[in-house]
This record gives sequence, C-alpha cells and structure tokens, in this order.
Amino acid sequence: MVDYPGKSAQSRAPRSPLPPRPMPPRPTYRGPKPINLLKYHRPKLRLSQVREVPRLSKESRQCIRTLASYRLPKPRLKFPKSKCAAVLVALFVGRSGELHVLLSRRAATLRTFAGDTSLPGGKVDPEDKNFEDAARREAFEEIGLPRDRRKVPLLCVLDPFIASNQLIVVPVVVLIVDNTLRPILNSAEVASIFSHPLKAFVSSDYPLNAEMASLEVPHHSYKDHTLPPGPDGACRQMRVHQFLTGREAGGTKPVFGLTAAILIRVAMLGYRKEPDFEVEPPGAPTNEERIAWVMYSNPDFREACEVEGVEVEWESVRCIAEEQGGC
Repeated sequence: MVDYPGKSAQSRAPRSPLPPRPMPPRPTYRGPKPINLLKYHRPKLRLSQVREVPRLSKESRQCIRTLASYRLPKPRLKFPKSKCAAVLVALFVGRSGELHVLLSRRAATLRTFAGDTSLPGGKVDPEDKNFEDAARREAFEEIGLPRDRRKVPLLCVLDPFIASNQLIVVPVVVLIVDNTLRPILNSAEVASIFSHPLKAFVSSDYPLNAEMASLEVPHHSYKDHTLPPGPDGACRQMRVHQFLTGREAGGTKPVFGLTAAILIRVAMLGYRKEPDFEVEPPGAPTNEERIAWVMYSNPDFREACEVEGVEVEWESVRCIAEEQGGC
C-alpha cells in the first residue's frame, strides 16, 4: 500500500463505492421530421453572380433575378416525408443567351413512367434535410450534376404539386453557372438528356427553329381530364399540357403532364408573363386544394403522419380542400 504525504495509513478511511448512475432514457423514435417548405427556402444566388454569366440576354437576366427574389407564401399544410418528392429545374444559358432547362429521358427498363421526358428528381429520403437536398441528391445520382452550390446555386423553391401517384412534388429551381460541367448518366435510370428553351413553356408557338416550325403538329396541345369527386361531391376538370421538343422522331416523348405543369409555372414566374393559352379550365381546383383533398381523403396520408409524428389539424385540411370546391 502506498502512503500519501501527510497522512498515515491508519488515518485514511476506506471510500464507500459510488452509487451507479442511472441510465438516461432512450429518446423515442418518431421517424423523420416533417418537411417545412418555408424553413429551408433561402435563395443562395447573389445577384452579382448574374452579371458574371456569359452571353446572358437582358430578358434572361431579369428572369433569373425574378426567380431568385421569389419567396414562398407561408405554407398551410404539413407533409410527411414518405409522401414527398422533389425535382430539380436546372437552368443554364444557351448559345443565344436564352435560358434552357435540362430534361431527361427516363430509361425504358424503369417500372414507372418508363421512357417519359422528365426533370431529375425522386422521393425524399429520411436523411434529406429539405427539398433542396433531395432534388440535388437525385440529380447527382441520375445525371451527375454536382451538388456544389457555387457552381449550381439555388434560385428558389416553388409551391408543391400533386402527382398522379399522389406524391407531393416540390420543384427546386437552380442555375448552372459553370459551363464546363459534363453529365454522367446513370444508365439504369436515364437514357439521355437534352434541353429546351424555358420561354417555350408560355407559348403555343414553336421556338425559333426552322425545322420545328415547319412541322404540322402543334408545339403545344392539351386535354382536360375529369378528377375524382371532391369534398362537395362534384367532379371537376384539370388540364394536362403537352409540348413537342422536335426530338419525337428519335423516340423522345413530349414534355407532358406534371413536368409540363411545373415548367409552365417556372416560366410564368420568371418571365412575369401569362401564357398565350389557358392554363386551367374554368372552376379547376388549385394545387393546394387538390393536395389538401388527397391528404384528407387518402388513409395512407393519415397513417404516414401518425407514423412520422406529423401533427396535422385535419379539420383545417378539409377546409382548405373546400375553399373552391377543390378535388
């Protein structure tokens, strides 16, 4: 036994053992947190960067500034992550200084929407912090677009849409400012990529291209579809738009449905211009009303909210769905 200075072995009292520390309670797992549209919506593009983009037309420069200054209104709905998806609207400057949007042709081997023309994107993963993270991750996985926010800065996040499979889809608009980037396609998901002028989505006329303009088939067309009965029992119409890109002879499908609706919205917002066609038929429900009715009437949404701990005022959701008799 070792003696400590100033104390004898006899004067030292034996130490009583310390009581065991209680284990802290394990936190209750409540699944992924609900996504808040407003919380993560912060434009990442400095307007000084816009002047550095080469060959940018005056109209395109103003479009970028308008998109970068857009702020979402405070959302009234909360969404469970498992029912959400995000798409990336990646804009870049074409040779004439006009803005183009990247589009992909989905692989023919995919189980859903095989061969369709679409925007890069997919379902939100539990690890994704927000819709921007999800859209950037999917674009990197599908077409190799870097997640570097300096090379591909954020312009804005738009209001959500509802897809035919009842997923809530949020568009994330970015600008590619590094023209040295080259795509790396994931062949299991993407067959090819191409671009189309953004401004074409507010016009029923073909873009300035002699070969396309000579086609007898119209650049823009639409069909109205009947929605299931809404909260008031009425069946209303929704409009599905289609735009040709001039690549249809090679097997590329037109820009159609949800992708077309998203790009119409981006072009309308950026160019501050109403299309020369009617976007929706009279009495059509808004996207928010349609989403609210799907959430209220689909038991899967209620179950997902319960599993993920998303607190929803279901009576408020019903009231939103009924504002215009929405479906």
